Amino acid sequence: MSGLHTWAGLLLGWVLYAMFLTGTVSYFKDELSQWTRPELARLSQVPDQAAVAQRIADELGNVAAGSSQWSIRLPDGRNNSVYAFWRTRGQGQRAFGEANFDPATGHKISSRETLGGEFFFRFHFQLHYMPVVWGRWIAGIAAMFMLVAIISGVITHKKIFVDFFTFRWSKGQRSWLEAHNALSVFGLPFHFMITYTGLVTLMALYMPWGENAAFKTPAERQQMTSELSVFIQPGKPSGQSAPLASVEDMVRQAQERWGKGNVGRVTFVHPGDAAARVAVARGEAGRVSMSPQYMEFEGTTGKLLNVRDSVGAAAETRGVLYALHLGRFSDTQTRWLYFLVSFMGTAMVGTGLVMWTVKRRSRLRDPERPHFGFRLVERLNIASIAGLSIAMTAFLWANRLLPHPMEARADWEIHAFFAVWALTLLHALLRPAKAAWIEQLWTAAALLFLLPVLNALTTQRPLWHSLAQGDWVFAGIDVTCWALALLHVVLAVRTARNRSIVQSRRMQQVPVAIASSGAAE
Repeated sequence: MSGLHTWAGLLLGWVLYAMFLTGTVSYFKDELSQWTRPELARLSQVPDQAAVAQRIADELGNVAAGSSQWSIRLPDGRNNSVYAFWRTRGQGQRAFGEANFDPATGHKISSRETLGGEFFFRFHFQLHYMPVVWGRWIAGIAAMFMLVAIISGVITHKKIFVDFFTFRWSKGQRSWLEAHNALSVFGLPFHFMITYTGLVTLMALYMPWGENAAFKTPAERQQMTSELSVFIQPGKPSGQSAPLASVEDMVRQAQERWGKGNVGRVTFVHPGDAAARVAVARGEAGRVSMSPQYMEFEGTTGKLLNVRDSVGAAAETRGVLYALHLGRFSDTQTRWLYFLVSFMGTAMVGTGLVMWTVKRRSRLRDPERPHFGFRLVERLNIASIAGLSIAMTAFLWANRLLPHPMEARADWEIHAFFAVWALTLLHALLRPAKAAWIEQLWTAAALLFLLPVLNALTTQRPLWHSLAQGDWVFAGIDVTCWALALLHVVLAVRTARNRSIVQSRRMQQVPVAIASSGAAE
């Protein structure tokens, strides 16, 4: 079990660390998306969702005319824009267009092109620069390795709960082990839950065989789909043009059922055709389940056709597990708890990776000249842990520094992230390990500390303005950057101090070794 725990944690540990850290940040992905679009005004209160839905539907009639499907995510307390996507014609069944719209005017927003926090969310479970299915398979395999590491870790560490109350600084290998144990035990139920539910979110991809055996006919598969998502069977268009009925009235009916401001998404099938259908889905806030709840209307008349308020027991179980993983049901305080415990999970993976090198360095014949495998793991640790902090901050710097009208600007923000990450790996390969650790930690600290300064110089929303206006999204991100900068400073100082202690001990051991050699002669 000890060997299983070690190798399950190491082989995909670098992928797991990246998944954990980007997933942790994703609990505030909507707030990050607001920060990356500073031109879009802050919403002091949630606008009338019914009126907004009508504006965007009218605009999509021009922007996406002829499309067979539209989908609108309405603004709420965490989103100050309307995100919409639509199926494009003549480009395959999976081709979509997308844009963000101003809820006040209904027009496309003129802010900078960016994925914002959505990039970290997508990278968290499907990586990048590869087919989406491949990325999700790699993420799933890594999550399964994590699940094995958690279970085998509990079995291996017999005194794991006792050791939780013991921590000693500056004890080398022992300190790393005790830090790893403490971080593991404190959030153990959360770590197990978040790993297992992560697998559940994509269970149909990872284990499709039971589904394929149980649901064979198109009607059975349609019924299964309706239990899992807000999906209207598109059918065939009639070919007769017909305008949509009042979308505002449809949303107001949903508000009467679920409460004002509690509508999440509006989906249209064959808009502009006599066979049009509209589904108004309930929002996620306050619901500890991702199971679909929606009202389906006839598009041309606004007649209510169907109401889905519940699903079967198996689908509801899956919906609850899915919601627990995403945490979107939560209020601000609960989301911060998710963030903090998930951050501890990130640190748990990171300390485990570092502990592997610390433990094995003492066993090497010549610690100053380790073999290739050890050096590779050590350098990958540096780039994966300290380097990822630099790369993620560089993504936010690119958001502020790249020119607004730049073509494919959102893609170049992502390119900057990976280019900087690659440079951190090159730096780790070229520099001595301890020096690389210290230099990269200080670099991450400097970039994080200066990011609010850069924001003040490049936007009209500096920290003092945000505090005066009660703009807690911008103020919160600035303060969080400084807190994370302080954390990296502490890590850099501790790493430098540890190197000094190790060098001092080695210098003290040299006279002893010479004296022992002389006595032997």
